Amino acid sequence: MAVVDEAGTAHIGTRRLRKEDPELLTGEARYTDDLVMPGAAVLAAVRSPHARARIGSIDASAAASMPGVVGVYTGADLDDLWAGPMPCAWPVTEDMKNPHHRPVATGQASYVGDIVAVVLADDKYAAADAADAVIVDYDPLPAVTDLAAAAADEVVVHEDLGTNTSYVWELTPDPDAVSAAFDAATHTVSEQYIQQRLIAAAMEPRSVAAVPSPHGGEMVLYSATQIPHILKVMVALTLGVPEHKMRVVAPSVGGGFGSKLDVYAEELLCVALAIKLGRPVRWTESRSEAAVSTVQGRGQIQNMELAADENGKITAVRADIVADMGAYLQLITPGVPLLGGFLYHGVYDIPNYSFKCTGVFTDAVPTDAYRGAGRPEATYAIERAINSLGRQMGLDPAEIRRRNFIPTDAFPYESGAGLIFDSGDYEPGLQMALDMVGYDDIRAEQARRREAGDVKQLGVGMATYVEMCGLAPSRTLAALNYGAGGWESATVRVLPTCKVQVVTGATPHGQGHETSWSMIVADKLGIDPDDVEVLHSDTAISPTGLDTYGSRSLAVGGVAINNAVDKVLNKARLIAAHQLEASEDDLEYVGGQFQVKGTPSSAVPLAAIAFSAFTAHDLPDGMEPNLEALAVYDPENFVFPFGSHVCVVEIDTETGDVHLLDYAAVDDCGNQINPLIVEGQLHGGILQGIAQALWEEAVYDDDGQPRSTTLMDYLVPSPAEAIQFKLDHTITPSPVNPLGVKGVGEAGSIGSAPTVMNAVVDALEPYGITDLTMPATPNKVWAAIRQSNDPATGGPA
Repeated sequence: MAVVDEAGTAHIGTRRLRKEDPELLTGEARYTDDLVMPGAAVLAAVRSPHARARIGSIDASAAASMPGVVGVYTGADLDDLWAGPMPCAWPVTEDMKNPHHRPVATGQASYVGDIVAVVLADDKYAAADAADAVIVDYDPLPAVTDLAAAAADEVVVHEDLGTNTSYVWELTPDPDAVSAAFDAATHTVSEQYIQQRLIAAAMEPRSVAAVPSPHGGEMVLYSATQIPHILKVMVALTLGVPEHKMRVVAPSVGGGFGSKLDVYAEELLCVALAIKLGRPVRWTESRSEAAVSTVQGRGQIQNMELAADENGKITAVRADIVADMGAYLQLITPGVPLLGGFLYHGVYDIPNYSFKCTGVFTDAVPTDAYRGAGRPEATYAIERAINSLGRQMGLDPAEIRRRNFIPTDAFPYESGAGLIFDSGDYEPGLQMALDMVGYDDIRAEQARRREAGDVKQLGVGMATYVEMCGLAPSRTLAALNYGAGGWESATVRVLPTCKVQVVTGATPHGQGHETSWSMIVADKLGIDPDDVEVLHSDTAISPTGLDTYGSRSLAVGGVAINNAVDKVLNKARLIAAHQLEASEDDLEYVGGQFQVKGTPSSAVPLAAIAFSAFTAHDLPDGMEPNLEALAVYDPENFVFPFGSHVCVVEIDTETGDVHLLDYAAVDDCGNQINPLIVEGQLHGGILQGIAQALWEEAVYDDDGQPRSTTLMDYLVPSPAEAIQFKLDHTITPSPVNPLGVKGVGEAGSIGSAPTVMNAVVDALEPYGITDLTMPATPNKVWAAIRQSNDPATGGPA
């Protein structure tokens, strides 16, 4: 929906090509590894080949003597460089156990990929060769990567902690009411779901370059990061570097999906060694190295229970999950499962709520945020469980959902978990998605194939999700013991020639901020979006900000920009009133100019006001020159986008192959700034969720060895696996912010995995199969059919 404001323009709501794209598509964008740095030393990491081992002697003599090698450093060599441990910013409970964690391990390596030494050399080839020549005396120890075994302390990862349990976090507002609801229930569901580990596999691997000034002053850190502002603070704290001497720059960043929302050992090492040597130090991850050096996502055992009355109305939900922390706690590792901890009731009016999360250490790569961060896991559990309830009662999946939706007139709605949902209208989107796939016709064809014993069986799945995003307000985050706030900063500067600069604390890595922010500013000022420049991702240019993650950019950063423009216009109005000798209340802003209401002949264009503000020849008494304003926005609540997805699959029962036939998604992110960007975000998110359902899994063997370290072993989907998605939307503006916007960057990944898995299970229902773990690979589907209730396995039972 196009929004026409006081300026008389309508850029918001229109499909506008991204202004970032020409540079990105023609290879002109500069990523961290593209930066030319004469004299830079290249870092290579010596990583443990064992999932758990004591580190004995380290013989670096051969490596140190190789041509081009600058130095070899063990954890002991570097110990005096650290002012503190690797940062974890979210101690979720007071008694949370957090193991000793330095950028380079000493004493024990705790996962395959744990850094035990680093090499610096004049080029990457010499560094890699020297890293291979470092001889480490390992004493391998029993390891545990199976989450259930780790939770039972069959092997304790960090012996000094005495247990693998990092924390237990509970949210049960009324335990007695939950118990009573289950005691009184006519129907109950009790199921276990598995969230497999995932590898983010961003298009650009991580890359770091630390450049000290020649005389020991400023340190510039270039990093492929989502969080330059947070990284700057954390580097200062961890290394004891004066923060005002640190500058962090995120050049073009080729995707992140949460995996670049972290503070990594390689970033700290590059800075520390650049300071030590007085020369630039850089590192770029290889694709296979990424599988053991970059945080992974998901990793949960979900025990899910529902209680319902005789009509299928759900009266209580009880979720008890075990979450895989990996070997160490990274920046927000312990808090990621809790981001979904308030949403295991989904879009349903469930009065009684109980959630418990046990964080557990394993001998595997640490986990942390991955697209959706806790919300996809919660949605998966409730959407699989409500399907099971419908199956138990003989109800259509759509009908059981309709009986439980939060009523539209209940908003703002206080959930059983204690959140206040801002706005919602769930039924129309579900019906639209069903109509888009021809639901009734598909069900008829499904029945025909089942009756005929067709080799290729159809399945229909659906999911309706809600997401809390716009990670804020700061006081709520404080109550959750999160180590940062939820505000965002923006500066809008109208230059003397009426061109506009926007400085934002939100840091894009594919979201289209430059285009969207330009459209917001252009709409309000009545100018062309091409006359707006957006500056970002450099703490010297944008000194304050909290960066990009959690679908917060528009709902927090975009609103900050909107508010800064309002401040600019308020100042411009005062100048115009002064020049027109009129009351500011008598002025209106139309088509980029101020005029006395109903008197166009009195108009003063914004360009004239901007130049007047610059010259300062005729400003109101006491007014400062120039037309510029800073706004910092801290929302009063989260925002809650939602949507309904429906998928049709065809399963070849002879091979187990799952083929996507149709996929419809109807999403509601409030008012849309640029529908083209919204669709792009949904395309990527949906495919990532489908990939979790069907293809992707980070596999570890019994010895803790990763078996998915290359793209031959880890199937990242390509256009060959994708289909054309059918997209539509509803618009339910958020009352929380003046733009009425919600987030959309993670929405597709939240709704799609349960949609596809519900479709797969629906196709297999004639075989008595009511559950299958992700990913639903052909072998897994084929094996399930062969082991099903149909002894002949030649057709549906």
